[in-house]
Amino acid sequence: MIRRALLAVCIGTATLLLAAGMLALHALPGGPPLDLSIETSALVLDRNGQLLRAFTVDDGRWRLPVSLDEVDPLYLQLLLGYEDRRFWQHAGLDTRALLRAGWQALRHGRIVSGGSTLSMQVVRLRLGLETGSVRDKWRQIGAALALERVAEKAQVLEAYLNLAPFGGNLEGVRAASLAWLGREPRRLTPAQAALLVALPQAPEQRRPDRYPDAARRGRDQVLARAEALGLLDAETAAAARREPIPTQRRAFPMLAPHLARRAQRLSPTVGVHRLTLDAGLQARLQTLAAEQAEQLPDAVSVAILVADHGSGEILASVGSAGLLERERDGFVDMTRALRSPGSTLKPLIYGLAFELGLAHPESLIEDRPRAFGGYVPENFDRGFQGTVTVRAALQQSLNVPAVTLLERVGPARLLARLRRAGATPHLPEAAAGAGLAIGLGGLGLSLTDLVSLYAAIARGGDPVALRDGLRRPTGADRSTGSKGPPGMNARVSAQTQHNPLLAPHAAWYLSSILSGAERLDQLGSAIALKTGTSYGYRDAWALGFDGKQVIGVWTGRPDGAAVPGLTGTQAAVPILRDAFARLESRVPLPGPPSAVLMASSAELPLPLRRVNGNAPGAADDQLEIAFPPDGAVVDLGLGLGSGIALALKVRNGSPPFQWLANGKPIAQAPYARSVHWRPGGPGFITIAVIDGQGQSSRVNVNVQ
Repeated sequence: MIRRALLAVCIGTATLLLAAGMLALHALPGGPPLDLSIETSALVLDRNGQLLRAFTVDDGRWRLPVSLDEVDPLYLQLLLGYEDRRFWQHAGLDTRALLRAGWQALRHGRIVSGGSTLSMQVVRLRLGLETGSVRDKWRQIGAALALERVAEKAQVLEAYLNLAPFGGNLEGVRAASLAWLGREPRRLTPAQAALLVALPQAPEQRRPDRYPDAARRGRDQVLARAEALGLLDAETAAAARREPIPTQRRAFPMLAPHLARRAQRLSPTVGVHRLTLDAGLQARLQTLAAEQAEQLPDAVSVAILVADHGSGEILASVGSAGLLERERDGFVDMTRALRSPGSTLKPLIYGLAFELGLAHPESLIEDRPRAFGGYVPENFDRGFQGTVTVRAALQQSLNVPAVTLLERVGPARLLARLRRAGATPHLPEAAAGAGLAIGLGGLGLSLTDLVSLYAAIARGGDPVALRDGLRRPTGADRSTGSKGPPGMNARVSAQTQHNPLLAPHAAWYLSSILSGAERLDQLGSAIALKTGTSYGYRDAWALGFDGKQVIGVWTGRPDGAAVPGLTGTQAAVPILRDAFARLESRVPLPGPPSAVLMASSAELPLPLRRVNGNAPGAADDQLEIAFPPDGAVVDLGLGLGSGIALALKVRNGSPPFQWLANGKPIAQAPYARSVHWRPGGPGFITIAVIDGQGQSSRVNVNVQ
């Protein structure tokens, strides 16, 4: 105690002696002005200026930039009342406060109050000076006087707001308010404001998470001073003292972490990145992705992308089920990863057929076994529906009708339209060119690509460039031919060329078909939806849109491993439904354009009533008996009695089919591609079939 008293007396005497000579310093020329350009954390903000994510400065400290108008006025009043009552009047040194501090130290034998101004504290924090060093105190005073000769008062106060320590690696009132209070400092309660004033006095000794009682005492001292100065009435101060002290440090916002990191890497020198996202929607969908991933198999992740298809602005970008989910490779942004799109390209195939006049939603088309050269597609359930309407074929996502139409429109045209929509398709390295397999997922696309495609369909066939707000290097924009402003998606050639993806009537047909499937009842009639499942159950997709927004959902393993049983209908559709439910508003799909033809199958013009499955000049569509093969010996057990029936199967051609055995008609099932016929006895038989176009095929078999 004696040693502490002697120390206080020494400090008090030194302070009085220093103060006696301080007035002379006002007339002396100052040294080099203090640099107030403070390194602050890079911020990523949403469309409304709300914080999505912040990054630490180089030394690992959180120092979020803040200006005077971003801080509650009450906090500023309490700060100046407690720390520097004559801040707006003095020139960097408050001689009265310094003399008072020295006198109190001599009188009480201990340090009662400090004499440092906010200007002196800015100097100390900026230069890293010691608080108990007389030599450093000299430097504080001299530098503070020099600072105020060149800097505005508001600049000095703002520098303090950004530099003040608040415990741990927190610096600045904004970082402290978010970490300790979970809110921006723009609106604070009296208790919260007083706590933020008190913490920098002893940032480690008053840390709320470690020493809540000390933090409370410091806060209450500030409240008592504010009450004595008339800044708070007695009732308000008493209520503030009853408010609990926060005892845990909160995590900083981590919204759209993948996109935010990409923004920071693309423009590392930019302090504030403004994205097109909506922070509220982003938070809701990140929670949805995390919750839904828990219901999926281990290591399966979720990605969600939402865009306003009117403007092209991306409203939410969920790259994974959780950035820190190691088992699910949460660090991988699956909105940009190349994956097999499964059946999600089928709508574009049908749309091209509508545009080219090859089909109408009510046209009839065959879903039967068929070979396209060496390519023999099968449906997901390995069954076939026979003759169906084009509408039903797309709603049921049948494979043979889709490939039939793709053969007519051409794979090259499909790829060209994908690029026109803003997508960047990647063909397998071993592929010699675009084949029919691309229609069922035999190429690489990202979730962003598919959202671009469905946005164009939702807009009546008019492509729109997706925009996220990122500042991309000028060279990258030039490489894609973009003339757009910073932040525009690099793949904008579709918009700059003004080439439509589809004719308006073709796009409307797709919206009508995709919004009419029975499984959409629970989503509402205003949602057009298409699912997709890639080969081997590696990717499950759901794409949907209403009159305003388009949403894409992907689920699967980021490492590309198969997940048995993972399908778009079971895994992705529930997430899509819940994502639409979390939107603030829904807009109905638009009505039909003038070129739409409303008619039943029988009312259609003759060329549209039935889809001709033969591509121009295609030899692979020739009628062919698939079974029995020519020259086969088939044991039907005819020598033991009546025997069993012989299965007759036809490939390609157009119904109706007429079967003949040794020139005589058999098997009355004209629209079936597989029939059964029982021969009258053993022997050699010539079996023939004639289709509706007059084509014929025959085989010779020996039945026994």
